[in-house]
Amino acid sequence: MDDLMAETEADSGHPETKPRGPRERTVHNERRMTDVEAMMWNVEKDPYLSSTFGSITILDRSPDFDRYRRRLIRMVHKIPRLHQKVVPALGRLAPPEWHDDPDFDIDYHVRRIAVPPPGTRRQLFDMSTMLVLDPLDRTRPLWEFYVIEGLEGGRAAILQKMHHTITDGEGGIRMSEQFIDLTRDAPDVDTYDIDAEQTAASNILATAADTLSHGWRRTMGVGQRALANSAELATHPDRLRSVGSDLVETARSAVRQLTVTDSAHSPLWGHRTLRRHLEAIDVPLDDAKRVAKTFGGSVNDFFVTGAARGAGRYHRDQGSPIATLRMAMPISTRTDDSSGGNSFVPTRGLVPAWDDDPAAQFAAVHERLTATKGEKAIGIIEPLAGFINVLPTSVLVRFARQQVETVDFTTSNLRAAPFDLYIAGGLIEANYPLGPLAGTAFNLTVMSYRGVLNMGLHVDTGAVQDPARLRDAIAESYDELVAAAG
Repeated sequence: MDDLMAETEADSGHPETKPRGPRERTVHNERRMTDVEAMMWNVEKDPYLSSTFGSITILDRSPDFDRYRRRLIRMVHKIPRLHQKVVPALGRLAPPEWHDDPDFDIDYHVRRIAVPPPGTRRQLFDMSTMLVLDPLDRTRPLWEFYVIEGLEGGRAAILQKMHHTITDGEGGIRMSEQFIDLTRDAPDVDTYDIDAEQTAASNILATAADTLSHGWRRTMGVGQRALANSAELATHPDRLRSVGSDLVETARSAVRQLTVTDSAHSPLWGHRTLRRHLEAIDVPLDDAKRVAKTFGGSVNDFFVTGAARGAGRYHRDQGSPIATLRMAMPISTRTDDSSGGNSFVPTRGLVPAWDDDPAAQFAAVHERLTATKGEKAIGIIEPLAGFINVLPTSVLVRFARQQVETVDFTTSNLRAAPFDLYIAGGLIEANYPLGPLAGTAFNLTVMSYRGVLNMGLHVDTGAVQDPARLRDAIAESYDELVAAAG
């Protein structure tokens, strides 16, 4: 929601903006999934590898449900994937397609429920984690929103649950422009009938031809790029040496990112389950910016350092000190202002988990993240996913499980608005993400809003047996970083 939201990174170089209303965005509306999206879809045959994610938005009062429902109808009208279901390609020789669901029912996807008295935040979090864990119906559009009432103090919450093949975190924030207001009493919007043009039904021969041609087009694309590169080298032979070194470094990068062979580093978190728990952490954004400026890095460096430092402290407190942990982190590749869709690449790398000198640890994390963002393998993940997807499902899932078992935890960083936002009359007080664990011990995702870093700590309690202690260890680590910056 960049047009509603100001830049929050300390090193962004952009001044804080004033509130502006939403504008029309380009919407990702490809007929087929990308190869990375298809891989997320295929490996989910193993429930441990689910890519469903969520977000809990806490409001100061219950929203006007009818008004909210109308806004979501508007969103569905504008973003086709929200009224489409997934149709697999013939023989998995191409990514699945998105087809309009002729039986789409907005009231299946938008529900109104309540927590029982007394309506504590703990009750809200426990209910939300169970709802996100419940698999989405793969025969319907892949999202569900819940208005949750009955919270203490007259508050309410909205749980947004969505499959990662629809969009990534940044695309999801931009999608939410369709139902977020800048004032409590914002004017209502036009209503829409969800009668989008239906995808034409295709017979088996047409489907087979299109699937085979997709594979052929992908192969031809690789060949054309290879021929173009060969012609470039023929006319500039002096570049051959640098190309050779680039290929070697790309191969090394691919080994580091795609074929890690050792296990996760934690001696405590080896057992992974489907048991889930959510904790929340809040850190003032100004404190994070001050630390970033003092130590010569970014707000994201601050965020990751606190996560790694807290994870290391947890191990030390449990009598199992650890020097490094392997962290997974998505890197956004979105270069436009589009809404929906996925524009990211998954990465992983080792981060220092010791907890002595905060400044030195910050510098080490900054160095590791800079190196990870520069990995040459990032550019080959999408085309490589296309070839991996044709493997038998059992082989693909086994390979994916082996790779996620090398990762200890996951982090992700999202930006929201520095000013008040509303949903159907309710003021947004905080946003706590529930990032997908996908086989890791925990996911810590941050969303900055109104000058606060709202962090959702989504934990596999089969791995992390004391999630409240992990939360405290991470919160203490952020406090130490702030104190060290003066």
